[in-house]
Amino acid sequence: MARLLIVEDEPALRRALSINLKARGYEVLAADCGTAALKLAGAGALDLAIVDLGLPDLDGVEVIAGLRGWSQVPIIVLSARDGQAEKVRALDAGADDYVTKPFGMDELLARIRAAIRRSDHADTGGAVVTTDSFSIDLAAKRATKAGVEVRLTPTEWLLVEALLRHRGALVPSSQLLTEVWGNGYEKETNYLRVYFAQLRRKLEDKPSQPRYFVTEPGLGYRFES
Repeated sequence: MARLLIVEDEPALRRALSINLKARGYEVLAADCGTAALKLAGAGALDLAIVDLGLPDLDGVEVIAGLRGWSQVPIIVLSARDGQAEKVRALDAGADDYVTKPFGMDELLARIRAAIRRSDHADTGGAVVTTDSFSIDLAAKRATKAGVEVRLTPTEWLLVEALLRHRGALVPSSQLLTEVWGNGYEKETNYLRVYFAQLRRKLEDKPSQPRYFVTEPGLGYRFES
């Protein structure tokens, strides 16, 4: 039984989707806001997420980016926003498909089946990453070391999430700079040196001899677990 997450703040539509999907054999989790959705996603494995963009607390694109911080679960956007710019933002953040409201249930079901078929269910290992030195809860945006919470800045979180999406693999500096700071920053490698130095001071046992946040000189960075 595939496990789906619905993120929709409109009660009637959330209920209708839940009923229809359950009737077709899916296990359904439902959330009415982005914060609740990320908590549900962090609590267990998902096979697909359906995300509305107009949520009361977080923009749907933030929810997509949050999910992509630790998971490759297929994401279908379900939104009344039909502008090209909105679609590009959602797809660039990590969505796999975009369905515009109003929609036909048969079409949505077909897109769900196709997205699940395409997915290899790859995952970085879950929302919580634990090492000998520290623990990172990506869903809750919480890092601890020796049982004490470590405060990371929003930029530090973006860098951590970017590396954990490719755990053990080299992530080129230009890719990190584009993902975190945007186009036009591909050559600003000094930004990475500063922020990774901060991350190592906060999380590594020996910041001058990093075990987890590893630099590949002239190439990029990798997270070694």
